[in-house]
Amino acid sequence: MTRVFSGVKPTGHLTLGNYLGAVRQWAEVDQHRSDALFCVVDLHALTMEHDPARVRRLSRQAATLLLASGLDPEQCVVFVQSHVDEHARLSYLMECTASDGEMRRMIQYKEKTAQARERGESVRLSLLTYPALMAADILAYGTDEVPVGDDQTQHVELARDLAVRFNQRYGQTFVVPRATRPTVAARVMDLQDPTGKMGKSLASGPGIVYLLDDADVVRKKVMRAVTDAASDVVYDREKSPGVANLLEILSACTGKEPGELAAQYSGYGALKRDVADAVVELLRPVQERHAELAADPGHVESVLRAGAERARGLARPTVDAAYAAIGLLAR
Repeated sequence: MTRVFSGVKPTGHLTLGNYLGAVRQWAEVDQHRSDALFCVVDLHALTMEHDPARVRRLSRQAATLLLASGLDPEQCVVFVQSHVDEHARLSYLMECTASDGEMRRMIQYKEKTAQARERGESVRLSLLTYPALMAADILAYGTDEVPVGDDQTQHVELARDLAVRFNQRYGQTFVVPRATRPTVAARVMDLQDPTGKMGKSLASGPGIVYLLDDADVVRKKVMRAVTDAASDVVYDREKSPGVANLLEILSACTGKEPGELAAQYSGYGALKRDVADAVVELLRPVQERHAELAADPGHVESVLRAGAERARGLARPTVDAAYAAIGLLAR
């Protein structure tokens, strides 16, 4: 079967954007059509200033929400990155394969470095080198496909380049992965800034719907969403990004095309009410299942332990082969 790998970084609470843009696809499609692994990539959360207790809390919450969203440990592997040592082992070999120039060309490195310096923070070396760890995440499992959004495509391309280079220098070791665009995903933008995506890493979120927001909070955020000066409800991402965002969210919830939905509304109020209702109903079963799982943390921990053991068994032969190929003595 095709092997799929993807992950979520515990740098903030998971959002509606994470769910519609990735997690729903993993649960409804990827885990059933492929040999799939889904990971809470907690090591990547250490590249910036962070509160250790918060990283642990968000890692546990993210894993619980993945399960609540429908990932089935009988169908796929769900685990935490730091529980599988092969990620860190292979990351160093990827650093030894990559070049300094490749690391510094990463768009997210440039953006996050600028943000850190604006806040007066030092820039950690791991922020520069974490694409090597991301490549290791992917290559350790013989991954064929990595479902990602536009902002992560560059990292998958780097993983491809490193796999090809390693294979050419040291012998055939890695599968060369490819980035894929999720087939049922929606790109969800910030309700207060519809030109930017709904990101979980922001400090606060009047324009961000979190998966665990209660119904009243969801309705308040949607009803306060930025629309446009014109009063007509039209689907035009360039001219009316706020309205287009609401229509795309409603489309993702209902399965109807945004243009078709736009024709049903004569004003923003009714559109916002319907979007709010649709999002509340979409999140209800996820929140209910999350509450059940959160009340039984031992079950979640057992799933993660079992997932790490399965992941370790899949990754170790490839990583051991890479160590041998590059010239290291066997243990």
